[in-house]
Amino acid sequence: MKNIKDVLLEGKKTAGAWVQALSPVTAEILANAGFDWLMIDMEHAPGGFDTTMAQVQAMDATKAVPLVRTPWNDTVAIKKILDTGVMGVLVPYVNTAEEALQAVQACKYPPEGVRGVAGSPKAAGYGQNVMEYLKAANDKILVLTAVETAEAVANLDEILKVPGLDGVFIGPMDLATSMGYLGNPAQPEVKAAISEVEAKVVASGKVLASLAGNWEQAKQKYEKGYQMLMLMSDTVSLAALATQTVKEFKDAYP
Repeated sequence: MKNIKDVLLEGKKTAGAWVQALSPVTAEILANAGFDWLMIDMEHAPGGFDTTMAQVQAMDATKAVPLVRTPWNDTVAIKKILDTGVMGVLVPYVNTAEEALQAVQACKYPPEGVRGVAGSPKAAGYGQNVMEYLKAANDKILVLTAVETAEAVANLDEILKVPGLDGVFIGPMDLATSMGYLGNPAQPEVKAAISEVEAKVVASGKVLASLAGNWEQAKQKYEKGYQMLMLMSDTVSLAALATQTVKEFKDAYP
């Protein structure tokens, strides 16, 4: 069973990428590139459970650990996502300790949570390694929640006390927008809020996660204590490369 929690508990820094193109091919390419984990996006990409499982299957022969940003803090959706063989989730828009506990319980089998038990899905090897998976899942599946609002920042102390919550992802664009600065996390008030979250998460011993726009930004964040950063995306990074390539051509041959 693949897992990323053991590496994170050792305090190691890890590198990941967004998988947003619904494509097993791009998932396989990124996995073969050597990323520690890939975050399949079910919140802002239009894929479903079937495309998610196809992307997980594309990673099977690699060392990359499949994770999913869930569409919402939905117990049924999280159950179906985990049954595809995903080894962790990032639950968006979690604003209170109660909501964080709901996310954790959706990922855990009883008595720690409410996840339904089945040996038939891919996660349990289609019935071929049921007890091995069931006994390990509660400990090995990573649970992250997102701080994306001023409300979540205000409630962070209580959120970090939730048992079973492994870490926090900072969503800078949503956080800035919730604070009145549409898509602009560079505002001083937003930067101060992000710094507050960073300090509290690191002090708590939980995993600190986010994204980075370039390698210089990534290095700065790793030095602050981040252990998980999305360093690229199979859609946005391709778009940037395509735009730059066309610009170079047109500059040379207008």
